[in-house]
Amino acid sequence: MFTNTARVILIGIFLVMGAFFSYEHIYELVAVTLLFVALVIWGYFKEGTVIMAAKRFHHKDYDKAESLLLQISNPVLLSKKRRGFYEFILGGISLQKQDYEAAERHYELAAQFPLRTANDHVAALVHVANISIRQGNYEKAKAYIQLANKQEENITAKMKEVIKKLEKELKQH
Repeated sequence: MFTNTARVILIGIFLVMGAFFSYEHIYELVAVTLLFVALVIWGYFKEGTVIMAAKRFHHKDYDKAESLLLQISNPVLLSKKRRGFYEFILGGISLQKQDYEAAERHYELAAQFPLRTANDHVAALVHVANISIRQGNYEKAKAYIQLANKQEENITAKMKEVIKKLEKELKQH
Protein backbone atom coordinates (compact mmCIF):
# COMPACT_ATOMS: atom_id res chain seq x y z
CA MET A 1 0.00 0.00 0.00
CA PHE A 2 2.84 2.33 -0.82
CA THR A 3 3.57 4.44 -3.84
CA ASN A 4 6.85 3.76 -5.57
CA THR A 5 8.34 6.94 -4.06
CA ALA A 6 7.30 5.88 -0.56
CA ARG A 7 8.85 2.44 -1.15
CA VAL A 8 12.19 3.99 -2.18
CA ILE A 9 12.18 6.26 0.89
CA LEU A 10 11.30 3.36 3.17
CA ILE A 11 14.02 1.15 1.70
CA GLY A 12 16.50 4.01 2.14
CA ILE A 13 15.54 4.40 5.79
CA PHE A 14 15.87 0.67 6.42
CA LEU A 15 19.27 0.56 4.71
CA VAL A 16 20.54 3.49 6.80
CA MET A 17 19.26 1.73 9.93
CA GLY A 18 20.93 -1.50 8.77
CA ALA A 19 24.24 0.33 8.25
CA PHE A 20 23.99 1.88 11.70
CA PHE A 21 23.23 -1.49 13.32
CA SER A 22 26.10 -3.04 11.41
CA TYR A 23 28.43 -0.31 12.68
CA GLU A 24 27.23 -1.02 16.23
CA HIS A 25 27.68 -4.80 15.66
CA ILE A 26 24.01 -5.59 16.31
CA TYR A 27 23.67 -8.16 13.55
CA GLU A 28 20.24 -9.39 14.61
CA LEU A 29 18.80 -5.95 13.87
CA VAL A 30 20.73 -5.81 10.57
CA ALA A 31 18.98 -9.04 9.59
CA VAL A 32 15.59 -7.61 10.61
CA THR A 33 16.12 -4.44 8.57
CA LEU A 34 17.18 -6.50 5.55
CA LEU A 35 14.05 -8.60 6.02
CA PHE A 36 11.95 -5.41 5.97
CA VAL A 37 13.73 -4.27 2.79
CA ALA A 38 12.95 -7.63 1.18
CA LEU A 39 9.32 -7.34 2.31
CA VAL A 40 8.95 -3.87 0.77
CA ILE A 41 10.50 -5.08 -2.50
CA TRP A 42 8.23 -8.15 -2.51
CA GLY A 43 5.24 -5.85 -2.01
CA TYR A 44 6.30 -3.80 -5.02
CA PHE A 45 6.12 -6.82 -7.29
CA LYS A 46 3.16 -8.71 -5.77
CA GLU A 47 0.91 -5.98 -4.40
CA GLY A 48 1.79 -2.83 -6.31
CA THR A 49 -0.38 0.26 -5.87
CA VAL A 50 -3.65 -1.55 -6.57
CA ILE A 51 -5.26 -0.95 -3.16
CA MET A 52 -4.61 2.79 -3.27
CA ALA A 53 -5.87 2.94 -6.85
CA ALA A 54 -9.03 1.07 -5.80
CA LYS A 55 -9.67 3.68 -3.12
CA ARG A 56 -9.21 6.51 -5.61
CA PHE A 57 -11.45 4.68 -8.13
CA HIS A 58 -14.13 4.21 -5.48
CA HIS A 59 -14.06 7.96 -4.81
CA LYS A 60 -14.37 8.58 -8.58
CA ASP A 61 -10.90 10.13 -8.83
CA TYR A 62 -10.14 8.30 -12.08
CA ASP A 63 -7.04 10.27 -13.05
CA LYS A 64 -5.30 9.58 -9.75
CA ALA A 65 -6.37 5.92 -9.86
CA GLU A 66 -4.93 5.57 -13.34
CA SER A 67 -1.66 7.26 -12.38
CA LEU A 68 -1.33 4.90 -9.41
CA LEU A 69 -1.93 1.88 -11.63
CA LEU A 70 0.55 3.12 -14.21
CA GLN A 71 3.24 3.02 -11.51
CA ILE A 72 3.08 -0.77 -11.81
CA SER A 73 5.74 -1.49 -14.40
CA ASN A 74 5.00 -5.20 -14.89
CA PRO A 75 1.41 -6.19 -13.97
CA VAL A 76 2.09 -9.80 -14.94
CA LEU A 77 4.08 -10.17 -11.71
CA LEU A 78 1.19 -9.07 -9.49
CA SER A 79 -0.45 -11.73 -7.36
CA LYS A 80 -3.54 -13.27 -8.96
CA LYS A 81 -5.88 -11.45 -6.61
CA ARG A 82 -4.29 -8.07 -7.29
CA ARG A 83 -4.02 -8.67 -11.04
CA GLY A 84 -7.78 -9.19 -11.32
CA PHE A 85 -8.44 -5.98 -9.42
CA TYR A 86 -5.83 -4.16 -11.51
CA GLU A 87 -7.56 -5.15 -14.74
CA PHE A 88 -11.04 -4.47 -13.32
CA ILE A 89 -10.11 -0.92 -12.30
CA LEU A 90 -8.38 -0.22 -15.63
CA GLY A 91 -11.52 -1.48 -17.38
CA GLY A 92 -13.62 0.97 -15.38
CA ILE A 93 -11.25 3.82 -16.17
CA SER A 94 -11.33 2.92 -19.87
CA LEU A 95 -15.14 2.94 -19.77
CA GLN A 96 -15.07 6.41 -18.25
CA LYS A 97 -12.82 7.53 -21.10
CA GLN A 98 -15.18 5.82 -23.56
CA ASP A 99 -12.33 3.65 -24.83
CA TYR A 100 -14.50 0.57 -25.27
CA GLU A 101 -11.88 -1.66 -26.89
CA ALA A 102 -9.48 -1.18 -23.98
CA ALA A 103 -12.32 -1.60 -21.47
CA GLU A 104 -13.36 -4.86 -23.11
CA ARG A 105 -9.79 -6.15 -23.06
CA HIS A 106 -9.29 -5.26 -19.40
CA TYR A 107 -12.61 -6.73 -18.30
CA GLU A 108 -11.88 -9.95 -20.20
CA LEU A 109 -8.58 -10.22 -18.35
CA ALA A 110 -10.21 -9.37 -15.02
CA ALA A 111 -12.71 -12.20 -15.50
CA GLN A 112 -9.82 -14.66 -15.77
CA PHE A 113 -8.54 -13.84 -12.29
CA PRO A 114 -10.20 -14.15 -8.89
CA LEU A 115 -11.95 -10.98 -7.82
CA ARG A 116 -13.21 -9.90 -4.41
CA THR A 117 -16.69 -11.35 -4.81
CA ALA A 118 -18.70 -13.37 -7.31
CA ASN A 119 -20.66 -10.19 -7.98
CA ASP A 120 -17.48 -8.40 -9.11
CA HIS A 121 -16.61 -11.35 -11.35
CA VAL A 122 -20.07 -11.28 -12.91
CA ALA A 123 -19.84 -7.50 -13.30
CA ALA A 124 -16.68 -7.97 -15.40
CA LEU A 125 -18.48 -10.56 -17.55
CA VAL A 126 -21.53 -8.31 -17.92
CA HIS A 127 -19.39 -5.36 -18.99
CA VAL A 128 -17.80 -7.48 -21.73
CA ALA A 129 -21.24 -8.68 -22.84
CA ASN A 130 -22.61 -5.13 -22.89
CA ILE A 131 -19.67 -3.80 -24.91
CA SER A 132 -19.98 -6.75 -27.30
CA ILE A 133 -23.66 -5.98 -27.86
CA ARG A 134 -22.84 -2.35 -28.59
CA GLN A 135 -20.21 -3.44 -31.11
CA GLY A 136 -22.57 -5.92 -32.77
CA ASN A 137 -20.73 -9.05 -31.62
CA TYR A 138 -23.84 -10.89 -30.40
CA GLU A 139 -22.33 -14.38 -30.20
CA LYS A 140 -19.60 -13.18 -27.87
CA ALA A 141 -22.17 -11.31 -25.77
CA LYS A 142 -24.30 -14.45 -25.54
CA ALA A 143 -21.30 -16.50 -24.39
CA TYR A 144 -20.41 -14.01 -21.68
CA ILE A 145 -24.00 -13.80 -20.46
CA GLN A 146 -24.06 -17.59 -20.19
CA LEU A 147 -20.89 -17.44 -18.09
CA ALA A 148 -22.51 -14.78 -15.89
CA ASN A 149 -25.64 -16.89 -15.45
CA LYS A 150 -23.56 -19.73 -14.00
CA GLN A 151 -23.00 -17.53 -10.93
CA GLU A 152 -26.67 -16.58 -10.58
CA GLU A 153 -27.06 -17.85 -7.00
CA ASN A 154 -24.08 -15.80 -5.79
CA ILE A 155 -24.96 -12.37 -7.18
CA THR A 156 -27.16 -9.50 -6.09
CA ALA A 157 -30.67 -8.84 -7.37
CA LYS A 158 -29.47 -5.69 -9.12
CA MET A 159 -26.90 -7.67 -11.11
CA LYS A 160 -29.54 -10.28 -12.00
CA GLU A 161 -31.70 -7.46 -13.32
CA VAL A 162 -28.86 -6.14 -15.46
CA ILE A 163 -28.30 -9.62 -16.91
CA LYS A 164 -32.00 -9.92 -17.73
CA LYS A 165 -31.93 -6.57 -19.52
CA LEU A 166 -28.95 -7.67 -21.58
CA GLU A 167 -30.64 -10.98 -22.42
CA LYS A 168 -33.75 -9.09 -23.51
CA GLU A 169 -31.65 -6.79 -25.69
CA LEU A 170 -29.88 -9.81 -27.21
CA LYS A 171 -33.22 -11.38 -28.15
CA GLN A 172 -34.07 -8.26 -30.15
CA HIS A 173 -31.04 -8.90 -32.36
